[in-house]
Amino acid sequence: MPGKLHASTHPMVAHKLTQLRDVTTDFRRFRSIVDELAMILAYEATADITTRSVPVQTPLTVTEGQKFDEQVGLVPILRAGLGMVDGMLHLLPQAEVWHLGFYRDEETLQPVIYYNKMPGDLSTHTCFVLDPMLATGGSAIAAVDILRARGVSRIKFVGLLAAPEGVAALHAKYPDVAVHVAAVDERLTDAGDASAGFPPGFIWPGLGDAGDRQFGTM
Repeated sequence: MPGKLHASTHPMVAHKLTQLRDVTTDFRRFRSIVDELAMILAYEATADITTRSVPVQTPLTVTEGQKFDEQVGLVPILRAGLGMVDGMLHLLPQAEVWHLGFYRDEETLQPVIYYNKMPGDLSTHTCFVLDPMLATGGSAIAAVDILRARGVSRIKFVGLLAAPEGVAALHAKYPDVAVHVAAVDERLTDAGDASAGFPPGFIWPGLGDAGDRQFGTM
C-alpha cells in the first residue's frame, strides 16, 4: 500500500534521525530529539485533517479562516510511545491522550497487553497510534484492533522507524491505516543475527531499543 506509507523526505528529519541512530547520543538528548521529530511528523500526518470555515477579526477587517473540525485522540503505546506525546501536542493541544501498554513475549515476539486506559466509544475521533518503532507490527495491529472495537474508523500510525515486515503485516490486516515514519529501514533481525548477539525482531540498522534509550535503562 504505497499510498498509505509515508516516509518523510524532509532533510531536518534525516539529520535528527542520524543523531538518534548514533550510539553516543545520551538519553537526555535522545528524548529531546524524539520530541522534535514527533512534532515534525505530526505536521506531516495532519495534512489531511478536516477543517471548517470560520470568520476571524484581523486588526483591519473580518476575513475567512480555517479551524480544525475533528476530535483527535493520541494513543501512545507504553512505554516508548510516551516520548512522542508532547511533540504531537505542540501541534494538537486539543487532542485527548489515552494509553495502551504492551510487552513483547520474547519467544513468540507477539504483544501481550498489560494496560488499557481508553474510553469505550471513540466513534467520533481520528486517532494517532504513537510508537517509535514499527518492527513486527504486532503492537500496532493490537492497538488498531482495540480502536476498531471502540468504533474508530480513521486511524494513523506515527513512528520514527519502520521495518518492511511491520508495514506489510499492518497493511495486510488494515490496509486503510496510514503509516507516517521518519524512515523505513532494511529489515528485522532474525535467528542468524541472534547468534551474533543481536536479538531477533529488532529493526536493522535501527537505533536500538527506543524505550531504553529514552529513559536511560540500557
